[in-house]
Amino acid sequence: MIVGIDLGTTNSLVAIFRGEKAEIIPNRLGEKLTPSVVSFGEDGTVYVGKTAKERSILYPDRTVSLFKRYMGSSKEYEIGYDVFTPSDIASILLRTLKEDAEEYLGEKITDAIISVPAYFNDEQRKATKLAGYLAGLNVERIISEPTAAAVAYGIENKEINTRFLVFDLGGGTFDVSILEKYEHIMEVRAVAGDNHIGGEDFTDTLIKMFIKENGLDINNIDRKTYAYIRKQAENAKCNLGTEKEIKITCNIDEEYYESVFSIDEYEAECKSLLERIRKPIERTLRDAKLKIADIDEIILVGGGTRLSIVRKYVSRLFGRIPNCELDAEEVVAMGVSISAAMQENNKEIKEVILTDVCAFSLGTEIVTIKNNSVEQGHFLPIIDRNTVIPVSKNQTLYTANDNQETIRIRILQGESRHAKNNMLIGEIVTKVPKNEAGKESIDVTYTYDINAVLEVEIKVNSTKEKTRVVFKGNSLCYSQEEIEKRLEELSYLKISPRDEEKNKHILFRAERLYEELLGDDRIKIERYISDLEDALDMKDKLLIERKREELKNFMTLIEEENDIFLYS
Repeated sequence: MIVGIDLGTTNSLVAIFRGEKAEIIPNRLGEKLTPSVVSFGEDGTVYVGKTAKERSILYPDRTVSLFKRYMGSSKEYEIGYDVFTPSDIASILLRTLKEDAEEYLGEKITDAIISVPAYFNDEQRKATKLAGYLAGLNVERIISEPTAAAVAYGIENKEINTRFLVFDLGGGTFDVSILEKYEHIMEVRAVAGDNHIGGEDFTDTLIKMFIKENGLDINNIDRKTYAYIRKQAENAKCNLGTEKEIKITCNIDEEYYESVFSIDEYEAECKSLLERIRKPIERTLRDAKLKIADIDEIILVGGGTRLSIVRKYVSRLFGRIPNCELDAEEVVAMGVSISAAMQENNKEIKEVILTDVCAFSLGTEIVTIKNNSVEQGHFLPIIDRNTVIPVSKNQTLYTANDNQETIRIRILQGESRHAKNNMLIGEIVTKVPKNEAGKESIDVTYTYDINAVLEVEIKVNSTKEKTRVVFKGNSLCYSQEEIEKRLEELSYLKISPRDEEKNKHILFRAERLYEELLGDDRIKIERYISDLEDALDMKDKLLIERKREELKNFMTLIEEENDIFLYS
């Protein structure tokens, strides 16, 4: 059985296709969304999801979030004496989702399809695949999030010759994809995006407004206080559709601060973010050689599209109401699970061919002659971005120096005209006969297929000798031995037991609330905490459930009385 996983910046989900429909699998707390947060206990216990998010305020230096933004980068997280990569952190989250699926389905899960932003480059996709392997999953395929969303919306069942624009704004990434349906083929026409903008940035804007309004210095705010401000900003942002004003309050060093902003003030501050969203939209339309009027339907995907100012902006930009029929935060996971069913040749799924495009240009580094001088480090695109794949294209290149014996072809991915600013995939060195500059030439052919496999062939025209190298995109650049070694290094980490999750979550929530309260309220909550801890020591299941519910009810009452935002 192959499960579909939406590994999100803010929240992640796992889904399965059965009974003629996609089904989101609940996590250990019985909820569909698992926050993409991982927190490390000093004893090697790892907390994931809502419990880790609750723990982040108590232990901000031992908690990691937003790691998806750094997949495939050199970013590292120092937790105590240990160092973790984004792939390590993602693997812990994926392992938890895998365990949730196994518990729910009652069988071992080994295979998965994982979604990534359409604008993820080769290194980011490899890092995602590595995370899957470290989680004990065989990653059958990496699929783009907008394509998965399109599958979930049943685009394959739409009328012939229909064009769709998928607007995917998640917690930390933004993608735009234009797809076209004709006959039984669904073709991606163009993709663009920004891997460093999402719903979290709209939260950051509110935080900056609060700090500026109150004349605070962000460098003097401790991490716990900052986490509390962030939670209030997050709640205020999500309530924009029903509230006319945004209110944020906080006690800092026993001094009370309060700010109230109008929606118009907030929209004005978000103008630069909205402009960043506009640019990828314009690029996809330009690359697909289409106008806004040529798009038949706009589909909203991702938690960031729940924001009222985002929906209003999209409606204004396209001059129509976008399609929000399916849950924006669940639609990708649903689509990935349907893709998994396609992979398994599930008879309940109507066969449809999904084509894709090159998200980034593929080319090589060259030298150019300008004013009788040689300029190094220029980028020559061979396959332009948004070219429908599979595709094969070639270029003829010439020697730049007299008596040159070799030509080095550096295979690059990116859009900059400067080779150094693009990503190096690999390189090939081929021999050529000595001759005058420009007298020897080679034909360089790039062939790129639907599985992100790039074949580069070099033919020396004077000798007819050929060199062919295959670069497997999304395949791991790590050996099985290296993966096994990293698994062994991470083996000391133990995910918090499923049957303890509800208790751990409620206790971390209570500890945080204890730190925020004063006087009698603090004394009362301490008593409720002690009662639950005593019940846990006694291992009396019924008593534990009763004491946990009493603590939960008390915290809800305190929340209402003190207007304190909680992770509920």
